[in-house]
Amino acid sequence: MTVLLGITELRQLLTPQAALRALRQGFVSALGTQVSPQRVRQSLPSSPGSIAVLLPGLLTDIPAYTVKVNAKFPDTSPAISGVICLHDVTNGKLLALLDSTFVTAWRTGLSAALATDLLSSDGTRTVGIIGAGAQADMTLRGLTQLRTVKRVVVHDVDGGRAHRMAGLWQQAGLECRLVDSAREVARDCDSIVTATWSRRPLLHLPDLRPGSHITSLGADEPGKAELDAQLLQHARVIVDDLDLAMTSGALGTAGLRREDAAATLGQIIEGTAPARTSAEQVTVYTPVGLPWQDLALSWAAYQAALQHGVGVDFQFHPYSKNEGSI
Repeated sequence: MTVLLGITELRQLLTPQAALRALRQGFVSALGTQVSPQRVRQSLPSSPGSIAVLLPGLLTDIPAYTVKVNAKFPDTSPAISGVICLHDVTNGKLLALLDSTFVTAWRTGLSAALATDLLSSDGTRTVGIIGAGAQADMTLRGLTQLRTVKRVVVHDVDGGRAHRMAGLWQQAGLECRLVDSAREVARDCDSIVTATWSRRPLLHLPDLRPGSHITSLGADEPGKAELDAQLLQHARVIVDDLDLAMTSGALGTAGLRREDAAATLGQIIEGTAPARTSAEQVTVYTPVGLPWQDLALSWAAYQAALQHGVGVDFQFHPYSKNEGSI
């Protein structure tokens, strides 16, 4: 039987703490694999920037693989939709179908929270948000599990969205301030999360305070850019995957080289590379998003579903013992 897990079921099954543990372990496990992350993209004719993406995910210590069929529509809400297929790695049987909107937001946001915590100065208690969507919100949610956050500074080109985020976090006990530009966020914060659809730099090197950290989530497709090339050249840049950083991420779009990346996040978590080399250094984490992250969270959710009896069982195909040929 295949287990169907929608947003309602996934909210029951996953906690930020459990997801953070799975992702932390995955970043280290992925260092030992020879499997290169694959992404197949297809532009869609419906609206500018809309795209369909196919991502297969594999980790050596999980006896399953995922195939995510995802679509991105910048002008809709939610902007990301699709499904994740979780298969048994030994025979290909479909174990679960999961909502990709939820899993993508969680794996992206919580991976970003890990990086933001590791790369930001220890004393940082104020976080800047540029782009007040689901991914930035999830990053902030994960970050509050990892360190004390007392204050949030928010900017979004959609003022209503910025007000909604600020209102929710004020209810959670944080002080919130709304500002009119990305530059104002950088002037007020040492730790910044950018999560936009921008195709032009939002922040430049003179905008930043010494010792600042930026987690830039928007530069995950060719041509998307949130930080200018001079800023990236000056900063200690951490990526999730070197090859993808060049073909799909911020370094390639800015015309920089592989050598301009100081390390991967997996190396930072493992402890084989330092997060920063001085207190005044500017650090940047600019991920593309890795397919194994979908697998790590999908597997955790599937195991919890089996344990707690959550989800809808559905039989796509009546497998029998006699089936061995096409």
